[in-house]
Amino acid sequence: MASGPLRYRIRAALTGAAILLPMFAASAGSQPITVGAGSPTFDINTLKGKQAAVRAASPNLHISAFVQDDWATTDATPGDPTPTSGPITPTHVLSSPWDGTNIAAPGVTVNQDAHAAPQNETAIAVDPNNPNRVVVGTNDYVSRTWDCFVGTTPCSQLGDGYSGTDYSNDGGATWCCTSSDPSHLGTLIPGVTRLAGGTYDAAGDPAVTFDSRGNVFYAGLGFNRTSAPNTVTLSRGTFDGAGALTWGAPTFINPTTSPSTFNDKEWVVADSNVTSPFRDRVYVTWTRFIFSAGTGAYVQSPIFEVHSSDGGATFTAPQLIGAPVLYGQGSRPVVGPDGTVYVFWDGSTRAAALDSIYMVKSTDGGETWSSPTQVSELVDIIPVKYAKFRVNSFPAAAAAPDGSLHVAWSSLTSDATGGLCPNATNGGCHSVAVFSQSSDGGATWSPPGPIFGALDASNRNAVGYPAGGLIAPPPRRVDTFWPGVAVTPGGKVYMSAYAADVDSPWQTCATPATPTVVGRINCLALGPYVHNARLDYYVTNMSSTQKVTGNPINTRSQFGGGFIGDYTGLAAGSDGRYHATWTDTNNKQSVTWFYGYQFVPTDINQEDAAVASGSF
Repeated sequence: MASGPLRYRIRAALTGAAILLPMFAASAGSQPITVGAGSPTFDINTLKGKQAAVRAASPNLHISAFVQDDWATTDATPGDPTPTSGPITPTHVLSSPWDGTNIAAPGVTVNQDAHAAPQNETAIAVDPNNPNRVVVGTNDYVSRTWDCFVGTTPCSQLGDGYSGTDYSNDGGATWCCTSSDPSHLGTLIPGVTRLAGGTYDAAGDPAVTFDSRGNVFYAGLGFNRTSAPNTVTLSRGTFDGAGALTWGAPTFINPTTSPSTFNDKEWVVADSNVTSPFRDRVYVTWTRFIFSAGTGAYVQSPIFEVHSSDGGATFTAPQLIGAPVLYGQGSRPVVGPDGTVYVFWDGSTRAAALDSIYMVKSTDGGETWSSPTQVSELVDIIPVKYAKFRVNSFPAAAAAPDGSLHVAWSSLTSDATGGLCPNATNGGCHSVAVFSQSSDGGATWSPPGPIFGALDASNRNAVGYPAGGLIAPPPRRVDTFWPGVAVTPGGKVYMSAYAADVDSPWQTCATPATPTVVGRINCLALGPYVHNARLDYYVTNMSSTQKVTGNPINTRSQFGGGFIGDYTGLAAGSDGRYHATWTDTNNKQSVTWFYGYQFVPTDINQEDAAVASGSF
């Protein structure tokens, strides 16, 4: 993300928008509107047009990575064969001797499909009444690999990114369930996407939480790629006496058909405190991207909130929270032991030079909200060196039993001074997962410090060199990013994050240079070797640190290296154990159907959800 003047205020300054604009009526047709010579216009009827408008405001401002990747990779690309034209035998399947064949201990594979479907962008929650009951949410592409037909069309061609869940009743050791076709959804969220009984093309951006009575809630998105309708969704799940999870019908929050509004990057929390005056109230926050109805230009991206007192069946009217911080993304609500609700996000006012982590709070169950408090300025991180996936500085947070608050995010930091990096383009900077704490309800905050002190001060390891004439790159600091935060009932604080701590060679695909749908598995011609950053996942109790990945993660697997999510997850149970979850690519599985194309059974590394559990 941008490290200079604030990315969010650029478009607002250009358009002169200083206040929140009303919701615009949908424009007719699907063609851009021309308003004058040289004026940029955007077809915001499509997700691609919306993202183009946001990127025109700043090249480093993003609609969520899940949404971006979905519209970019779903449809057939010129050069791909016709779906169902016959099994494809790959010429080359990109891999590396440094890729794993399975997710190694202490990590455990969460998703149970065996057909190389991607699962990524992990969220996690633990039942406060049963520390052995854990639920993980993911962006789940399992329907893209279903070996079934609707008429003559493969299910894998009709499927999309869906809202996926898996659950464990033994503390994360084993997981359920398999989703194999529209008649066997497993724990895919029903009623949102088309093959799951809904009306939207895609769903995802998972967030999960438990209330005090053992109900689990999944918040996500529902959207189309080439038409305007989109929504925030909330589904309630219940466990029966045998420990099986069933999801009810979704509630749609702020559904809209207006192309000038896009709901994005929601999060959910339930008040699970049995003594709270708002016990079991469910809070959902999200970003409302607003575009000009005339030109399609990005205007603002404020944070909105709703809450429910009937288990998610109905919600209050959406309300803007956090003004005048109207340019933001990545909100995260948490509830304190007395029922106070806190919402953190990465955002800015119009005149600010830098982004900040901001916080607002409500002491009356979400009816009214405070003015924003600045936790800390930050410099939004830039893509990891020698990797291709998108990154962000969104916060994660938790409230402790004593009422203290703990928030973490990633900031671009000077290698030399450890302070904010003055200019990312000058080099000498790396991404650091940092945290801050408050013991007075968020009124004041400690100066941010690195989550992993020794790790953040170290250099990456180089493995596998030389290869193809490529020699090891010069020493480079480890990047840490996408933190998780959790506090046990006993008050122990855990934090976690990815670390780009390994560099290795990776052979590229020459044709196509940018992978098509088929090219993600079938490389027609090999290209040169390039440096490739690999990730490990770490957990700390703030005094010692453990690596929980058994093998470094190669992010250039089948999504072409462009997408592994927007965040990772961390939760803690009443037994004092942490449960960390992340996207891992070390499993090797056999793919037969992928996005409507049939392959001879081919082993590939693909994105899976992983969990590690423990205490230290």
